[in-house]
Amino acid sequence: MAVAREVYEQASVHEPKFTAPFGLTRETVVDISAQKGEPAWMLDKRLKAFELFETAPFPAWGPSLSGLDVARITYFVRPDTQESKTWDDVPVEIRDTFEKLGIPQAEREALGGVGAQYDSDMVYHNLKADLATKGVVFENMDVAVHRYPELVREYFMTNCVPAHDHKFAMLHAAVWSGGTFIYVPKGVKVEIPLQAYFRMNTERGGQFEHTLIIADEGSDVHYIEGCSAPKFQAAALHAGCVEIFVKKGARVRYSSIENWSKNTFNLNTKRAVVDEGGTIEWLNGNMGSGTTMLYPMSILRGKGARSDYLGIAFAGPGQFQDTGHKLAIVAPDCSANVVSKSLSAGGGKSTYRGLVKITGGAERATVKVQCDALMLDGQSTSTTTPVMRVERADVTVAHEASVGRLGDRELFYLQSRGLTEAEATRMLVAGFLEPVVRELPLEYAVELVKLIELEMDSVC
Repeated sequence: MAVAREVYEQASVHEPKFTAPFGLTRETVVDISAQKGEPAWMLDKRLKAFELFETAPFPAWGPSLSGLDVARITYFVRPDTQESKTWDDVPVEIRDTFEKLGIPQAEREALGGVGAQYDSDMVYHNLKADLATKGVVFENMDVAVHRYPELVREYFMTNCVPAHDHKFAMLHAAVWSGGTFIYVPKGVKVEIPLQAYFRMNTERGGQFEHTLIIADEGSDVHYIEGCSAPKFQAAALHAGCVEIFVKKGARVRYSSIENWSKNTFNLNTKRAVVDEGGTIEWLNGNMGSGTTMLYPMSILRGKGARSDYLGIAFAGPGQFQDTGHKLAIVAPDCSANVVSKSLSAGGGKSTYRGLVKITGGAERATVKVQCDALMLDGQSTSTTTPVMRVERADVTVAHEASVGRLGDRELFYLQSRGLTEAEATRMLVAGFLEPVVRELPLEYAVELVKLIELEMDSVC
């Protein structure tokens, strides 16, 4: 994927066919459902979530959300195009945006399927034929509601991320649009990653894509999400939702690089439910957005289930990256490993906010949490806020946290070897990030490093 600062800073010129008025009303929720031709049960779920959202309080902890005026957001913007299976059928001004982001090239070279969303609708979605013949389903979430109604109704915002979970889950359930639905049949190994890319292009816009992944027994899949938005003066809102179901003996790797613009409030919800012998792997990169509140969660409910989390957050001037991982273990012999890395520069704020909950039924659980924070100047801050609730004595739980600055000795040594201060800084940061970067496919590792270098260039 190419890193294009032009795409990050500018909105492409495309006149949508429909833009909802600012603010959220019952009429807007009904209109969203009607335009999608949804069944009555989905409209009912939306309306109940809307009623909950209206009375639920904003979070009283974490970053301030005072700059987010939910009455000045448009919750549904439809591009003037239909979903296509060929890039040639996507309008030129939209296709050019994704070309600059490198999506079609990545599809040709390294992916088994791609979805591309522009504001509230998917504009492109395709799956390689050999995967389709194995029974793999990779669909636009809006389409899945109609083609796979029983599966969607069983899993959509029920016992993974219920609609009443918190205020922004309620909002998401009311206005969600687009996203990805994946079903991998029993025993099927998807050896090439699947990817979706979400582009928010409207000033004072909101994007609320829903990702639902069901990996049946013994299956294996790697799914990658990327996100970006142009830079506006007014606040924008991203409140997506990811639900992952890992069945017995299955494995899911979920990778995400979120690079929203600094006027965006990124209030995302991600959660996985893992059955016996299953494995969930999280790889998260968070940067760009002015305020982020994101804590992917693993619920290990089957014996011997496993969770691995690797995360990196970059907080630059005016940014507050409040991120972390939540873990609930309710079954015996489960294990989890959490590695979180954060960078702060130019007065940026980063917080690791984590939860480990081990219930009475989680015999012999093993958990290790490691949080490393690096501050590039004296104005930046970093905080670690772990919570551990352990209800058994026969478990092993470890937490390590370190906070530091770039060492003068290391910088001096590298500069004495002929590097400039900027080059030396980049080299030390690259070493700090290496445990996360090495786990990404090459194209995405390069993308993540380049994005962080661009951010560092603006403050260092």
